[in-house]
Amino acid sequence: MGQTLELSARVEAAFEGCYEGPRAAALSGVPLSTVYSWARNGIVEPSVSPRRIKLWSYADLMALRIVYWLRHPKQGRSNQIAASPMPRVRKALAELEFRGLDIWDDSGEQPDSPLRVDSAAKIWVMVDGVPEAAGQQALPGVLDLLGPFEFGGQQGPSLLRPRPNLRIIPGRVSGEPHLAGSRITTQVAAALYRRIVDTDKIASLYPGFDASFFEEAIDFERSLAA
Repeated sequence: MGQTLELSARVEAAFEGCYEGPRAAALSGVPLSTVYSWARNGIVEPSVSPRRIKLWSYADLMALRIVYWLRHPKQGRSNQIAASPMPRVRKALAELEFRGLDIWDDSGEQPDSPLRVDSAAKIWVMVDGVPEAAGQQALPGVLDLLGPFEFGGQQGPSLLRPRPNLRIIPGRVSGEPHLAGSRITTQVAAALYRRIVDTDKIASLYPGFDASFFEEAIDFERSLAA
């Protein structure tokens, strides 16, 4: 029972998070102008706060990737899609909970993301390396929803482990990228570096973390700003 409650909390947290437009765009890999356009037109609305200060959730990042990927033509497929895929994201997360897959374990021992979407806008959960749902095989050509995103000239990081020592976990530090095993966000690490300009000195402020953790965080923030 305890495990079920914990997984439920993590699934619920995926619809919280707290990303402003530029952050949501950088993490999802979708252009900022597109993110705002879709919010205005009800395609992928920011589920945390849809009004003055728009705030997107972790699950919204997945939805942004899905729609961006589907709206670009692919070999042998139409680029026509249905409305916002948020119900499908919810269904996929419920499936994760049902199967007991804790994809946000920050130990680094879990396999890669099991979530895939195909060109018919169907979301699949990978089981033992095979996409399955209702006993049917997925269509060829799929997108790893939480892996590194590169499509249509756009790039986004892994939404699980953007670097070996970095994690993104819904419900922890508002879903912000952070140093594994801590609540030190990559934004904090980058801000410290702008003041101190020495990763060894920064690491000395945090026993248990060597300079390589902070170097990864700084490099990651630079990549998002590029």
